Amino acid sequence: MKNLIQRTLTGIIFVAVIIVSVLGGSALFTGIFNIILIFTLYEFYGLMRKKGFSPQTVPGIVAGSVLFLTMYKVADGFSPALLLVNIFTVSIVFFIELYRKKENPLMNIMITVGGIIYVALPFSALHFIGYYPAEGVVMEYNWYLLLGFFVILWSNDTGAYVVGSLIGKNRLFPRISPKKSWEGSIGGGLFALGVGYLFYMLSGFGTMYTWAVLSVTVVIFGTLGDLVESLIKRDLGVKDSGSILPGHGGFLDRFDAVLGAAPMVVVAIYLLSYFM
Repeated sequence: MKNLIQRTLTGIIFVAVIIVSVLGGSALFTGIFNIILIFTLYEFYGLMRKKGFSPQTVPGIVAGSVLFLTMYKVADGFSPALLLVNIFTVSIVFFIELYRKKENPLMNIMITVGGIIYVALPFSALHFIGYYPAEGVVMEYNWYLLLGFFVILWSNDTGAYVVGSLIGKNRLFPRISPKKSWEGSIGGGLFALGVGYLFYMLSGFGTMYTWAVLSVTVVIFGTLGDLVESLIKRDLGVKDSGSILPGHGGFLDRFDAVLGAAPMVVVAIYLLSYFM
């Protein structure tokens, strides 16, 4: 009972922080999610250290944070040339390894850069969901699509858990996640599509096609993102990525679906706007 109460309270606070950050405007969202990104990258590098590698934790976190912040400014209207800063922050990782005298230097570099790609790049993609132009107008921050992204993601996860617990029999990916079922995934997907349609009706933002594409992309790649993190943890022999969120594990555990879905959603909705 104590663990259930702890898990529930943590979940409520977690959801509240995300909603407040999205509704509070682009600056607040960027500030809060930059902190979340730092903790998530720190957890990822910590997991890699358990495997015996020595990633460059501080340079990797700095490079990831710079990528996130420069992506924010580009989404907000600054010149894409600002992204050139990231060439320096990522390249410096290679030079730093020369002076560390650690074993497996090549893997240390690859894991450090891999963490930036795996964590910081998807978080950075969230800016372009928040700045998505509904009617082809000049980009400006609008919380409808970004909030919808998170709620649809949570709806898919919750629906999959409930339906899977009730009628789940056929395993979705038993080699990696024995508890996930096809029945749960389909149920979660249908629930997420319904929530996406509800957002379309209530917000008046974007087209039905935009919300449908966003919802389907979230369902598919959010699930795959969850499975990728499960694969990493299974390879490392750990249950949770961390323990900072009581009853929920770590930040990587909570944002694994975001890491899988966010960049794919950006690609999908912007391609849709280009062709339609």
